[in-house]
Parts: sequence; structure tokens; C-alpha cells
Amino acid sequence: MKTYSVYILNCSDDSFYTGITGNFDKRWMRYQLGYYKTCYTFKRRPLLLAHQLEFTDVIQAILLEKKIKGWTRGKNQTLILNDFDIVQLLAECRNFTHSKYKLDKCT
Repeated sequence: MKTYSVYILNCSDDSFYTGITGNFDKRWMRYQLGYYKTCYTFKRRPLLLAHQLEFTDVIQAILLEKKIKGWTRGKNQTLILNDFDIVQLLAECRNFTHSKYKLDKCT
């Protein structure tokens, strides 16, 4: 069965890079060797694999990669630490116009 990896790399400048691939070992080797000269990671080597999740559904993998790319550094760090309760807390909307904060009209 084909699997897809969503991964977070920790770059030498302490930034994060998130990507997706159907062959992580091959992609990892290319990152390490500097195969992608125009890639964000090229000048930020050496790289460390900070987190990796496997999927059998490519659509789910793509959706997660896009979601992670929009996250804050703090949220990425909590995912890397596998602190899913904190990730959920950070994912909550804190905008006071959100329905969670609206008063019930019946009260």
C-alpha cells in the first residue's frame, strides 16, 4: 500500500520547513545532499527531521501539510513534541466574534 509522509524539518537557522512526499527516504537523501539548490532548505543545512506522519490517503496528507504551513511556530513545536492537547488548544479560535464567545439570546 502506498504511503505519503508529511514531515517537518528543523533547519540550521532554527526555522521549520514542512513538506509532503511519497518516498521520504529518497527526499531526505536529496535534502541532505543539496539536490534542490533553489529550495528553502538548501542554505539552511544541516537539517534534522523534527516530525513525520504517515498517510495512506494522499488527500488527507495534502490537507495536513497545507494546514501545518499556516500554523505558528508555537503550534509547530507542540506538534513536534506530540502534545496534541496543546495543539487543540492553540487551534481554537480566540476571536471574540466566534460563536463560542457569543451569549445565548435565551439567557
